[in-house]
Formats: sequence, structure tokens, C-alpha cells
Amino acid sequence: MVELLEDERLDDLNRNGYRIIQNPRKFCFGMDAVLLSGWAQAKAGDRLLDLGTGTGIIPILMAAKTPAQHLTGLEIQAESADMARRSVILNRLEDRVDIVTGDIKNASDLFRLSSFDVITSNPPYMSDTHGLKNPDMPKAIARHELLCTLDDTVREAACLLKTGGHFFMVHRPFRLVEIFRTMTDHGLEPKRMKLVYPYADREPNMVLIEGIRGGRARLNVEKPLIVYEKPGVYTREIYDIYGY
Repeated sequence: MVELLEDERLDDLNRNGYRIIQNPRKFCFGMDAVLLSGWAQAKAGDRLLDLGTGTGIIPILMAAKTPAQHLTGLEIQAESADMARRSVILNRLEDRVDIVTGDIKNASDLFRLSSFDVITSNPPYMSDTHGLKNPDMPKAIARHELLCTLDDTVREAACLLKTGGHFFMVHRPFRLVEIFRTMTDHGLEPKRMKLVYPYADREPNMVLIEGIRGGRARLNVEKPLIVYEKPGVYTREIYDIYGY
């Protein structure tokens, strides 16, 4: 039996009966994490690493959606990592998923170089100078680059991926130029991109990106993903990603 601590709750993931422990007073996963789990791909035998895993949402969803052999989540915040570990136990995934407490900036010291086939990340979107910071530190860390930067995330992903390995990330479109420059600087060639629009007549507010370590220069821009048909009603594609 997995114990819930004060203010924690169990949320149903609509996949394989899996559930996740979260604390809304700290930080709960959002749509971006779910979209990333639908964008990322992993084959049988693959080893996957999620950088900045929070409460473990990406490894748990990827365990449900893919035949990846083993999935690891790296998280610097001890409370979030503890929730992630208890969620792994709750879903009886101990043989496939493990959670490591550690710093993204030092990930290449924690794991063997070139040892992962797939790396995912839903990193903080805002640089230290972008926007107002949440006074609640766990939420501020998740949203602003207080403990790691985009360069840290991409650099460490490039170090830990095998040649030909795949890097999947969700981020904000306003940083696309910086994202592509950073990826190519570290040998991760952008290969696929999908813009996410809240409504068909609005500007995109998310971007899904796939890069390949050592890949050739060619970018495929996929058709956009629209989140809502109308207020309160998701598009069919969103319902499919969520598993409804």
C-alpha cells in the first residue's frame, strides 16, 4: 500500500489503469507533458531518460504507451522525486521505471555517456528574465530557468544519447530560434516539429520538437495540433492523446 502525504492526491491517467500522486500545492503536470508523451516514440529494447521528470508523468505514460525496455526519470526536487517513486510502486512498474534524484546540469556524471536511445524533456520555458516568477518555489523552478537552462538540458541530452538517438522536447514557440541554435551547437539535428494551437484562429503557444544526435540537416514541419474545437471541447486528436 502506497502512503499519501498531506495535501497529496491520486489522479487517474486513463492508461492501463495507471495513477499518479500529485500535490496541487506544489506542482501538477499539465497538458504539455501529456502532449510530449504522445509526441515521443520509443521502440522495444529502448532505454529512455526523462530530464526534469517532476512527479514522473512522462516515464509512467511512456511505460503505458510504448514497449521501451527501461525508463528513467531524473528530478532535482526531492519531494517531487519521492512522489514519482511512490507512483512507480503504486503502478507496479519497479521493473521498468526508476527515478533518480539529481541535477540536470550534472546528468552526464550520473549516467553512462551515450547510453540512452531516447531522451525526453519538458524543461522550464522561461529564462530567468522572462515574466513574473511564482512565489511558490517548486512552481517557479518548474516554469523558470532557475536551476537549469535550455543549454544545460540540450547539452546533457546530447552527451547521454547514443549516435542516432532521439531527443523529444516540448517548449514555447517564441524561443524556437534559440532552441534550434542550441540543438545544432550540441550535435542534435532538429528533424520534426509540430506547433500546438489553443484554437485554430489563435497563435501557437507550444511546440513539439524531435532531434537526432548526429542526424543530417532536414526538418519536417508536421501539420499543426489544435487543442480546442470550442471552449471546453477538445479536438478528437487531443482526446486520443489523453486516451479518452
